[in-house]
Amino acid sequence: MGKKAKKESETPCKDMFEAVPVVCKTPATLVLLLSSPEEDILIKTCEAIHTFAEKGDENKVCLLRLEALKPLCQLISHNNKLVSRNAFMALGIMATSGDVKSALKKINVIPLIINKLLEVVHEFATLCLASLSVDFTCKVQIFANKGLPPIIQLLSCPDPDVKKNSLEIIFNLVQDYQCRLAVHELGVIPPLLELLKSDFPVIQKLALKTLQNITTDKETRITFREEQGFEKVIDILNNMDFSDLHAEALQVVTNCLCDDECIQLIHKGGGLTKLMDFFLTPNMPEIKSGALKCITMVAQNSENCKLLHEQNVEKILVELLCVADTGVKASTCQAVAAMSLHESSNNRFRDLGGIPALVEGLNSESLVLREAATQALSNLTHSNKLSAFAVYEAEGHKILVQQLYGNCPKTIANAAATLGNMARHEVIRCSILSHGAIQALVEPLKSTDTQILVSTTLCLAMLACDAEARTQLRSAGGLHPLVSLLESNHKEVLHNACLAVNVCASDKSTAMEMFRFGVLEILQEINQSVNRRSSFSELAMINLINSNLSVKYSLTGHLASTDIICDGFYDAGKVCALLRLYATEIISIINEDKHKDETQAESHTEKPWKMMDDDSLHVLVKEAKKSILPLKEQEQYAALARLVSEAMGGAVEIENLHQFPWVLHLKKLKHQLQSNVIPIGLIKNGIYCHRALLFKCLADCIGISCTLVRGEYNRAWNEVLLFSENLSSNGCSSQPCNYIVDLMHEPGNLLAVNTTAAVQYQTILTNNVV
Repeated sequence: MGKKAKKESETPCKDMFEAVPVVCKTPATLVLLLSSPEEDILIKTCEAIHTFAEKGDENKVCLLRLEALKPLCQLISHNNKLVSRNAFMALGIMATSGDVKSALKKINVIPLIINKLLEVVHEFATLCLASLSVDFTCKVQIFANKGLPPIIQLLSCPDPDVKKNSLEIIFNLVQDYQCRLAVHELGVIPPLLELLKSDFPVIQKLALKTLQNITTDKETRITFREEQGFEKVIDILNNMDFSDLHAEALQVVTNCLCDDECIQLIHKGGGLTKLMDFFLTPNMPEIKSGALKCITMVAQNSENCKLLHEQNVEKILVELLCVADTGVKASTCQAVAAMSLHESSNNRFRDLGGIPALVEGLNSESLVLREAATQALSNLTHSNKLSAFAVYEAEGHKILVQQLYGNCPKTIANAAATLGNMARHEVIRCSILSHGAIQALVEPLKSTDTQILVSTTLCLAMLACDAEARTQLRSAGGLHPLVSLLESNHKEVLHNACLAVNVCASDKSTAMEMFRFGVLEILQEINQSVNRRSSFSELAMINLINSNLSVKYSLTGHLASTDIICDGFYDAGKVCALLRLYATEIISIINEDKHKDETQAESHTEKPWKMMDDDSLHVLVKEAKKSILPLKEQEQYAALARLVSEAMGGAVEIENLHQFPWVLHLKKLKHQLQSNVIPIGLIKNGIYCHRALLFKCLADCIGISCTLVRGEYNRAWNEVLLFSENLSSNGCSSQPCNYIVDLMHEPGNLLAVNTTAAVQYQTILTNNVV
C-alpha cells in the first residue's frame, strides 16, 4: 500500500463513503475535490459530503476539521444550480452541529444564504438559517441583510420542511423586540394563522409559539383580532383533537386578554366556561396553568371579575391551591391575587378557607410559589380586617417575618406589604413585633429595589406606632437607613419614609437619634423644594421638632402654650436653614435638685465638662408655686411677670435700656463657667429674650399657659389668653383675648394684642439692637 493510501486510511472518520463515480473513499479526498473545476465532480462530491454528514455529528466535525466549510460556502453561489443545490444540502446538514455553527458565524455566510434563499433548495437553505438563528449575532445579521421578507414568503411554500424551518427562523428572531415589530409590518399574521390548519402538529405548535411571542405587542394584537385570529385560537381550544396544542393556544389567549375587546369576545362565545373546564383536565398541569393565567388577565378588570365571581371561580381556585403541582399552585395564587382586589371575591376566598392554603404555600421550596402566595396575601389583607385576622389565625405573620430575610425581591416586598396591612390592628401588631419583625426589616431598608423600599417603609410606619417597636428600631440600627431614604427621588418611597419618620418622632429618644443622622437638615431641604415637598414631609417636620422644643424654638421662633418646657431645654438663638448656630451663648434650663446627666462639651482645654445644677432656678420655681398659684388667673400672670423681672435686674426704663449691663454680665458668666452654656437661673441682668424664656419656664412649671415668641435683636415676649372681663380696665366683653406680658419696662402690665399700647410695645420689641 502506498504512503498516500495509507494516510487516507488512517483518517479518524466513522463511516466510509458510498461508491461514487469519483475514485476516492476518504473524506479528505472529497474535500480536496471541492476545488475541482469539473461541475460533474462538484455535484457528486457535494452529494457525497451531504450523505456522510447525515450520519452523525462526529462526521460533521470531521468535515469541519478538514476545512470543508469554506469551499462549500463558495459553491452555494456557483452558476450551476445543481452544484449550488447540493452545496446547500451539505452545508444545511452540517450547520445542525454546534461546532459547525460556531465556525459558520466567523465565515459570514448569512448574506450569501439570504441572496440565494428563493433560488435553490429551500429546505437546506432554511435549515442552515434555522440552525444559525439561535445565535444573537446571527439574528442581527439575518435581520440586517433583509432576511425576514423571503423567510415570511416561504411560510406559504408547499414543502412542510421549508415551512417548519422558516417558522423556526422567525420564532428565533421575534425574541427580539425590533424583529417582533418588523414581522408585523411585513404581514406575518395571515400566513401564521393559515399554518394553524397544517396537518403537521410540529408546524401548528411552532405557529402558536410564534403567535404567543408577537401578540405581546398591542398593534399586533389588533391585526390578529382583525384577521379573526382570536376566534381561530378559540376553535383550537374547543377541539379536543388538538389537546396537545392547548397549552400554547392558552398562552396566546392570555396575551389577547390584555384587550377588553377580546375579553368581550371570549365572554360572548362561552369562553369563560371553557376555561374553567380546563381546570378539571386530569394530569395536565401545563394546561391548567395556562387557563389560570387567562383567568388572571380577565380578573384585572372589575366588571370582568364580577363575571368570574358569578361563575363561582373562587371555589375552583381554592381547590386548586391544594393540588400537588407547584406550577399550578403558583398560577392559582396569581389568579387569587388578581381577584382578591375586588371585595366580593376577597370575602369569598376567606369564607371558603383559602387563606390557610395560601399560608401553607409560604413554606414551599419553590421561589415562584412563595412569591405568588405573598402577593395573594398582600392583596387579601389590603383594607380587609377579617382577612388580616384570618392570616393571623393561620399564623401566617410568623412565616411572613421570616420571608423578609429571603433573597427574592418581590417576595420580600409582598411579605412587608402584608405585614403592614396586618399591623394596623393592635393585637396582630403586638404579635408581629414579638416575632422580630423590626429586626427583619432593617436589611430590606438598605435595599436598592424600589418596591421593597415602598413596602418596608410603609410596614415600618405601621409597626412603629408601638413604643417598643421604636426601641427595637434604635437597637437594631434601623434609624440610619430610614433617614437615608428621605433622600430618595422616588415619590412613594419618600412619602412612606416621611410617614415612618413622623411616627418615630413621637418618641423623644428616637427623635434625638434621628437628629444625629441629619434628619432635620434633610427635611428642611425637602420642604424647601417645590417638587419634593408634600404634606407627608411637612407633617414629619412638625412632629420631629415637637419632640425637641429646643430645636423647634430655634427653627420657628415660637412655642405654643401646649409646648411645655422641661429640664434640658436650651435656647441657642436663631438657627439658619442647616442648623449652624449663630449664638454667642446658649441659655439652658436645668431644673433638678441633683442633676445626673452629663453633657460632653469641648472647651479650650478639650476636657469633659459637666453641666452644673441650676439651684437658683429651683428656688424660683418653689417661690412661684408658693406665691403665684393661690392668686386669681389675671393676677397670676402679673405677679409672675414681676417675679421674673426682679430675678433678672428689675424694671428698666426704655430710654435707659442702652445702659442696662446685660452684655457684660453674660460675658462674665461665660468666663466664670468656662462655657457658653449658661443656666438661666444664674442670669441676674437679663434682657427681653432671657426674661421671656424664664417666664415661659416658670409658667409651665406651675401649670399656667403662655406662649413664647422670638423677635429680632434679642427680643422675645410672651402672650397669654384671658377673658377680657377679668380685667378691670376692659370688662365689657366675655370673649377671650391675647395679651402681651410686659417683663421689661412695666412688669406685670398686660397689653391686649392689636391695641395701641400693644402695637407701641411691639414696636419697641422690633426696633434697634439691644
